[in-house]
Amino acid sequence: MSTDDVYALMARSQELPYGEARTVLIEDALRRAEAAGDEVLAFHVRVRLTDAYRYGGEPVKAFATFSRTLADHDRDPVRFDETHSLLWQMKAVVSSLTSFPQIPLDRAYAVLDDMERRYKAGGHSLQAVYHYRNVVARHIGDGSAHEWFVKWRAAERDELSDCEGCDPTGMARHLVEAGRYEEAFEIAAPVLSARLSCNEQPQSIQTALLPVYLRTGRLEEAAGAHRRAYRVHRARLADLGDVAEHLEFCAATGNGARGLEILQRHLGWLDRAPSAHADMEFSAAAALLLRVVEEAGHGAATVRRPAGDDRPAADVPLPELRAELAERATELAARFDARNGTSHQGDEVRGTLEAEPVVEFLPLAAHHRRPAPAPRTPSAAAPAAADDLASVDDLGELLDLVERRRQDGDLPGMLAAFRRFDAVAETTEPTPFQKARRLDGRGVELAVEGDGQGAARCWEEASLLYAELGDETRRHRALGRLGAMRVDLGDEGGMEQLNASAEHFSAHPGEDGDVTAALLRLATAHLSLDRPDEALAALDRADTGDAPDRAGELWFLRGQALLRTGDTGGAVAALRRSADEARASGEPETVASPGLLLARTLARQESGPDEEVFALLDEVIAVLPPSPMRAAAHCDRGLALLAADRAADAVADLAEAIAAWTAEGMHEQAVHLRVDLAAAYLAAGRHLEAAETAEEALPGLDDDAARRCRLILAHAQKEMGEEDAAATFAALAGDAARDGRHDAVAHFLEEAGGVLTALDRDAQAAARFAEAAEAGEKAGDPYAVVRTRRRAAMCLLWSGEADEAVAAMDAARAALAGLPPDNEPARVWETALVSYDQARVLGQVGRLPEAAAHAAAAADGFSTLDETDAAEEAARLHKDLKAALN
Repeated sequence: MSTDDVYALMARSQELPYGEARTVLIEDALRRAEAAGDEVLAFHVRVRLTDAYRYGGEPVKAFATFSRTLADHDRDPVRFDETHSLLWQMKAVVSSLTSFPQIPLDRAYAVLDDMERRYKAGGHSLQAVYHYRNVVARHIGDGSAHEWFVKWRAAERDELSDCEGCDPTGMARHLVEAGRYEEAFEIAAPVLSARLSCNEQPQSIQTALLPVYLRTGRLEEAAGAHRRAYRVHRARLADLGDVAEHLEFCAATGNGARGLEILQRHLGWLDRAPSAHADMEFSAAAALLLRVVEEAGHGAATVRRPAGDDRPAADVPLPELRAELAERATELAARFDARNGTSHQGDEVRGTLEAEPVVEFLPLAAHHRRPAPAPRTPSAAAPAAADDLASVDDLGELLDLVERRRQDGDLPGMLAAFRRFDAVAETTEPTPFQKARRLDGRGVELAVEGDGQGAARCWEEASLLYAELGDETRRHRALGRLGAMRVDLGDEGGMEQLNASAEHFSAHPGEDGDVTAALLRLATAHLSLDRPDEALAALDRADTGDAPDRAGELWFLRGQALLRTGDTGGAVAALRRSADEARASGEPETVASPGLLLARTLARQESGPDEEVFALLDEVIAVLPPSPMRAAAHCDRGLALLAADRAADAVADLAEAIAAWTAEGMHEQAVHLRVDLAAAYLAAGRHLEAAETAEEALPGLDDDAARRCRLILAHAQKEMGEEDAAATFAALAGDAARDGRHDAVAHFLEEAGGVLTALDRDAQAAARFAEAAEAGEKAGDPYAVVRTRRRAAMCLLWSGEADEAVAAMDAARAALAGLPPDNEPARVWETALVSYDQARVLGQVGRLPEAAAHAAAAADGFSTLDETDAAEEAARLHKDLKAALN
């Protein structure tokens, strides 16, 4: 068994994040090192395996590897010489020992005593020793925790102290448990802006500060810390205890839906919890969250629990799961308390289970806020706030008052008059004419309440009564309303009544605007049936001389009809006329409909949204109360700003629209607009918000929208340096491959390779670049082939595969022959890049004469293109290679 295999496996493991895959590689490396009989190599691998177990969510396995390496070191410190690593790992061992109730507490104290002895013997500060004595004391609820805390803070830091992020995190946790929130913030604040590279930071300090932010009123900081920290924790089984703190945060801030999402994602982790303590914390926090959700009125919900061991997957009723998890946490706490001889862990669990919200609702993003509700439309069952009709007893007078108030647009007043009519009619018998008018009015009431079928029945009956009474004017008004409602309900037969009404009033015009009203109803119905030419014909017959207050409506309908016929110019002119009429009417809110449609029409023009578009949308938003139309205006303004490359400005409007549509129950619109909001966040450089918004939207999208959303997500992940970006780009490449879009496949695979390269995952990056080159060949893109083969070669070199790098670079040079001859600058540029990188590869394998020749060729090529900086860099490389030759 060759030790080369061990080194290769260890190199591959370094390219993987902590977790099962990395651990498996190191375990394989250990087996090979032991089989090769190389005790020293096996020792070093075993030290790395201790870290892999700890950070990969299997700390109980680390006890054995650590004990073995510490014994080897004590047996022969010179031969087994990783003294610093072992002293560092002792800290984690102490902390982990407290997390398993089956391990006697004396063992933790014994390791602490041994740790103190070794630190003293090595001349190290005892700062870390005091830190972990504090950890154990806090775990059991011992009063000595404060004494150790004081010594910890006072002691001098050295190379064995926890990092500059983890040390303040531990101190902050001590102070939080003591209720000293401002002190905790003061200790942690200087670290928050530092660049921390520790595996546990900055997510650990952000999580520790969640209760600090909430208790000190720093709510925006709390929301930001939750979102940033949980994003890291959610991928790490070892962080199950931290995930529990985020569940508590959601319960404390009114974010039940977010909490359920987190619970659903991690519930299966309980089957492989990294420790009993993490299991207990998560179970207690989950039970708290479920209690809060249940108390909010959602007790009938279920939670999907994945299959585990002999348990099948199932939808578990929320109360049942809450009770189960609460019992699980309580039983585990009892085991810890029995081991510790205190009630502290039980007290902590009971405190968690009984915790109350800190704030009613904390929005985690702009579009999560709760907008002000839209004004509610008064109904017949809701009396007007001021009703001065108690002294009116004349039924005819009340019906006249109804009509006047209807014409004035006073809907609450009209309904109040109807209610008074009904009250008086209980003691005074209405005349047949009054009964017909009341039935006509009842149709209006039902229409307002959304009962279209009921309204149609009332108007049909009223029209018959008017006919019996010989009142043709009122009869044809009722027929017009009836016909319009039938068409609205999908019954095209209503056109018969609409035409009859329009013909009657055209032949018998009165002074009440009946002709205009009938023709506007007719035109509206034609538009709803997608008959714009017939709508225009009806509008051509209308003369608003009998109803000048309806001129704006007429021009609005004409604008809609012209748009349907494709006459955009005519539509714009008509909509401008409609908006002008609305502004002159004294009722500014009536500008909303024509203004919104005009803005949309102008924004769709080839030149894109201009200042008139923004002015119109500003005007519409200013005159509207909270409503779906106002949400639509915010949506349009946000999209217009995004199209105008004003992404930062677009965010507020898009978030407002999403919040309003969500409040109105219009979830489909809200979901799709989240994709645009994610795009705006991305363009504005707000990558975390872009990623989270895209992830929120994805489950509700169809395939095409989902692809765009995943592309936004991939770029956001890439900008944040998240490894998931590579997988997201690879998934996009898979979608493109199924569609036969090889150019897109090449692009997305190259993006994936770039992400992996930035993360020093060079072996994986090389594989992605090689796949991208193959896709580039299928797409007929010679530039992509050259570029990705060259990048693959460099990644192979960086990953220690020098011979493979040489072969890959030869393939890149061969691909240069496929570049088109009609673009000489591009051909020279790509050739110079290949020559430069080939010089680097050949230099590394000792083929110096060839390397120097390629470096000189690169310098000449860059110089030809006047690329001064690149030419100078190639010249320096050539000089270094020549010096090495000499």
